[in-house]
Amino acid sequence: MIQFILWFSFLSSLQLLEKRDLPFDLYEQKIPGTSVSFSMTPIPAGSFQMGSESGSLEDEKPAHLVELDAFWMGTHEVTWDIFELFVDKNYELAISEESIGERVDALTRPSLPYLDMTFGMGKEGKPAVGMTQYGAIQFCHWLYLKTGIFYRLPTEAEWEYAAKASTTTPYFFGEDVSLMSEYAWTKENSEDSTNPVGQKKPNPWGLFDIYGNVLEWTTDQYDPNFYENSPQKNPVNPAENLYPRVVRGGSFKHTADEISSTRRFTSDPKWKQIDPQIPKSQWWFPEAPFLGIRLVRPLNPPSEEEIKAYYGQAPIDDY
Repeated sequence: MIQFILWFSFLSSLQLLEKRDLPFDLYEQKIPGTSVSFSMTPIPAGSFQMGSESGSLEDEKPAHLVELDAFWMGTHEVTWDIFELFVDKNYELAISEESIGERVDALTRPSLPYLDMTFGMGKEGKPAVGMTQYGAIQFCHWLYLKTGIFYRLPTEAEWEYAAKASTTTPYFFGEDVSLMSEYAWTKENSEDSTNPVGQKKPNPWGLFDIYGNVLEWTTDQYDPNFYENSPQKNPVNPAENLYPRVVRGGSFKHTADEISSTRRFTSDPKWKQIDPQIPKSQWWFPEAPFLGIRLVRPLNPPSEEEIKAYYGQAPIDDY
């Protein structure tokens, strides 16, 4: 309940805060002290029909009107060249051109994985994979300490809105699933591996790999019936339990016909089945090399108190 109140306050603040005098354009975010950067694409405020009445999956129904405030979304999925700076402090120190700062130095970081988390797929230009939702949020915290800018995971509604990009068809490119290979790495064309981001065509709002390559975390707890009573404005279903949580977009392991703008996937405790720790790791899913992150930055950021509440969420022990 406390977590729900914090999230309700957090999302409400997006409506109440006065819009900052910021140019709402695509921008490049540099990681201070390094040559590493990533781009963020503007997603305009608007409304859309979330879900689908025409599909066969009941958890996509009923289609319902949702209104969202403006935000930026990562042009690409977060890649290893960025994520590894967070994972390995020694690596960050080695490539940084200046001190990383006491606040960053004191940040709690993941234990280094005992497996090759790329599963032999490589890192150069490829999406980072295998992190828990807690690990993904703490990566956002690291970014905040580095840049002073509030980054977070998208809500399920934000993800679908950005993926659809004002379209109403099952796919942002229309209804012909045979065109999926032009836009996504799926089981049919991926050679069972992640692929460097940005090689396929983007969606109409300029987002690359929003389908396929890796599944992408959202903030929400998965509830198959949530659409029946979802709030209309900036909806979110706060995660109070560890499983299942919503991931979106499909991956290189999914067939093209398993992916759409409305398809809801979920996290699974089986992703930690080979983890020998008890309780199991807060940071890694050693059997999820198909799971990654795409960032969001709200145009109207929350208060410092709400930011601390978001990053300060305690991990839930696994079993």
